Amino acid sequence: MTAVSYHDTVNDLQEFDWLADGPFARLEWFRLLESNAENALFALAQDGHDAVALPQRKTNGGLEILSNWYAFTWAPLGTSAPPSRPMLEALAKDISRRADRVMLDKLPDETGDATACEGAFRRAGWFVSREPCDVNHYLDLGTRDYAAFLADRPGQLRTTLKRKAKKVDVTLSTRFDESEWEAYEDIYTDSWKPEEGAPEVLRAFAEQESTAGRYRFAIARHEGRAIAAQFWTVDGGTAYIHKLAHRKDAKALSPGTTLTAALFQHVIDMDRVQQVDFGTGDDPYKRDWMEQKRLRWRLTCYRRSSPRNWLRIGKAMTRKLVSRETAG
Repeated sequence: MTAVSYHDTVNDLQEFDWLADGPFARLEWFRLLESNAENALFALAQDGHDAVALPQRKTNGGLEILSNWYAFTWAPLGTSAPPSRPMLEALAKDISRRADRVMLDKLPDETGDATACEGAFRRAGWFVSREPCDVNHYLDLGTRDYAAFLADRPGQLRTTLKRKAKKVDVTLSTRFDESEWEAYEDIYTDSWKPEEGAPEVLRAFAEQESTAGRYRFAIARHEGRAIAAQFWTVDGGTAYIHKLAHRKDAKALSPGTTLTAALFQHVIDMDRVQQVDFGTGDDPYKRDWMEQKRLRWRLTCYRRSSPRNWLRIGKAMTRKLVSRETAG
């Protein structure tokens, strides 16, 4: 029989053997988020040794995912893949006693997570609005080695590499080094990238990944000065590109292109990955390296019996109708 409970710490979930699909589905990741966020809430459905959990955060408007700037995806935790449909539905039904609105975003659907959550909340009586919220560029390598992969890149990219690679020195590390990370943070501050909310979380994550043997990091230097840095991880046959930055005054040297190529060569020929994930964002430069893309989804779930949701539901239905008419 399925039992539902709620917990304010991820430590209460340690007794289960969760299936971790990538870096953002481990208890260690949610422990980092919990230590840097307020009002964490872990909704848990269990039946013996089988369980499903929704890592969330309480807000004034209901519940939203427990996540942050650095996560590519969010999905239910499960002891089986895909997570148990009856347990997901039990969670959705029980949560209706605690919240009027639930926002689930960054959901992938190549593993069926978005569709499973949508179905569970609908069957539990919620009104569910589903819409794309982001794009993920990725690469399926097949049987290609780095040379074959590079041969498939655009001619302009290969020309840039040939012209600029010799102008910078590349250092590649598989273990976290404090001085290298400080160089990255200095580069990031001097780059075109926007300010981030919790860089200490990224550093702690990098240290965790280093301890686990999944850390890949590279720095480009010109005349001894660190001008670009990138942080990747390798996890279960997939390389994840987490952070990249170069100094604004180093753009002419194309150090980011050289670093990306060096890391691609390492993860393809040394780590033997089958896929590379470039995170979220539809940046044009990602198309030079990636060959496929997929959507990330947002589900906004409204409890139908709540009067405060009636106008929101009406607006959501109107948007859906207009979208269908436009598409038609």
